[in-house]
Amino acid sequence: MAVKIRLTRMGAKKRPTYRIVATDSRRPRDGQYLELIGTYQPVGEGSTKINEEVALKWLNNGAIPTDTVKSLFSKAGIMKKFAEAKDKKAK
Repeated sequence: MAVKIRLTRMGAKKRPTYRIVATDSRRPRDGQYLELIGTYQPVGEGSTKINEEVALKWLNNGAIPTDTVKSLFSKAGIMKKFAEAKDKKAK
């Protein structure tokens, strides 16, 4: 089972909000997911809320983030922490 970390669209027409979720890559975009990682609201103030512990857990378990999620994680500093933890394991 290939797990991806991707966005699921929520909200009203022309006012999207997204959930950041870990899901099987074969499932539909808005289908069932394994775990909720956070939320992203691009319209208005542009707020992002990410549960860092859950995100790192899934990254360490081999989940692959989409390009958009990867940029959101980078802005939050999660990708840097993941890379540092990976380097410590290699040594």
